Amino acid sequence: MRLETERVAYRDGDARLNGFLAVDAARRDKRPGILVVHGGAGLDDHARGRARRFAEAGFVVFACDMYGDGITGRDAIVRHIMELRNNRDMLRRRAQLAIDRLSRHPHVDGQIAAVGYCFGGMTVLELARSGAALAGSVSVHGSLETSRPAEPSAVHGKILVCHGALDPHVPMTQVTTFSEEMTRAGVDYQVLIYGSAMHGFTHETATGQQPGVAYHALTDARSSAAIGAFFDEIFE
Repeated sequence: MRLETERVAYRDGDARLNGFLAVDAARRDKRPGILVVHGGAGLDDHARGRARRFAEAGFVVFACDMYGDGITGRDAIVRHIMELRNNRDMLRRRAQLAIDRLSRHPHVDGQIAAVGYCFGGMTVLELARSGAALAGSVSVHGSLETSRPAEPSAVHGKILVCHGALDPHVPMTQVTTFSEEMTRAGVDYQVLIYGSAMHGFTHETATGQQPGVAYHALTDARSSAAIGAFFDEIFE
């Protein structure tokens, strides 16, 4: 194996975005692509680390940039997150641009799945609701609420949600509402609930700085295994 990574610049109108590509360059065959969507902190070490893991598992991986140049510092990031949350068309378009960029990679076989963490989990579910051509969508400790619920037959691929039962930022009422939405829309979905986990359970650096956000190693391992099994299922 020869893991190679590179920074990839692309645009959404006037916004310059900077993604992260990870791929086993020793392989020349075509295989599925994985889009990774970062959490609230932006395209950070966590998102790049998850991209490397998926590339080591044999996929072509693109970790996108949902913010772009100039969005730095807590206040600016919070304002931008709120802008994206309130403008679902912009959110969906920016994520779709990343899918388009990934799909053009010469070693992607046309099959793509998306995995999002925290803010990225919400983004991935919005992509699925929009009818994006995804074989599968995975939300990991992401928000499940939406202002634009999925319409019947709109979601093309399968969905996996990995959720912490102790997450105060995404209460169980959201899980119930999401499940009802997916059932009405006829989606093949799974919700895995981890009893000891709070929000951000895959973030190794979350050690209590933010209330309700904490790393949980066992849940990180279990959810990673569940994602791997999900990919085995959708990509056969």
